Amino acid sequence: MDGETKHGNWTLRPGAADDVEPVAELRAAVMRDDLERLGRYDEHRVRQRLREGFSPAHTSVIEVDGAFAGCVTLRPAGNGEGLYLEHFYLDPATQGRGLGTAVLRGLLARADEASLPVRLQVLQGSAARRLYERAGFTVEYEDPVDVMMVREAPVAG
Repeated sequence: MDGETKHGNWTLRPGAADDVEPVAELRAAVMRDDLERLGRYDEHRVRQRLREGFSPAHTSVIEVDGAFAGCVTLRPAGNGEGLYLEHFYLDPATQGRGLGTAVLRGLLARADEASLPVRLQVLQGSAARRLYERAGFTVEYEDPVDVMMVREAPVAG
């Protein structure tokens, strides 16, 4: 999957084991403000949680004009029902200009072709929630820190 945005040409390439550290650093940078606002930022833990859950087989690295710009993981849900979207991080320099929307649109098209729902978790107050709501995600449940969202599979017709 690839395309063009206001940032230039973008592509998705398969994740590799050696992507874990750049992704962990990007996660720490992107999530810091929201985690601090929620009183949950820990310099070590924010990176370690990514390292422990990193799945190169289900991760795509986002590149803009050949340079690392982010990542996204789309893996089978643990309950065997649908897909789970996680670790969707974009370099702050690439945010707000359509790249996240374009990448998400492509991933959701794949899920729709397979008639699978997609679930995700977003932090309370995160600006990313608006992206997911525009893509058709709705709140399944929430707590003081997290919001669990789902986008149901389209009904065949």
